[in-house]
Amino acid sequence: MPKRILRGTVTSDANAQTVTVSVERRFTHPVLKKTIRKSKKYRAHDENNQFKVGDMVRIRECAPKSKTKRWEVMTAEMIEADRIEREEHAKLQQKLDAERHAEHEAAAN
Repeated sequence: MPKRILRGTVTSDANAQTVTVSVERRFTHPVLKKTIRKSKKYRAHDENNQFKVGDMVRIRECAPKSKTKRWEVMTAEMIEADRIEREEHAKLQQKLDAERHAEHEAAAN
């Protein structure tokens, strides 16, 4: 199962190897049709204490590191590796879709 990746702002870096990240999501209210902003705080593992308050970071799910930490901050290398993996997956999916489309067209004729 793919790991979830969220983007947020560091709101606290007081603890060692831990940052608190506030992630905001926006959605339209089903009845009022008004855009609503909701935020949630996550505690994420920061191995080298390199992120400070106000930094925009990406966090991803991981195995529990402590009682409250289920996320880790993604470094530049992790972000690049994830981007490459997603591109490869997209190319493979595009190829499979083209083959499926060709089979469908052949069956129709």
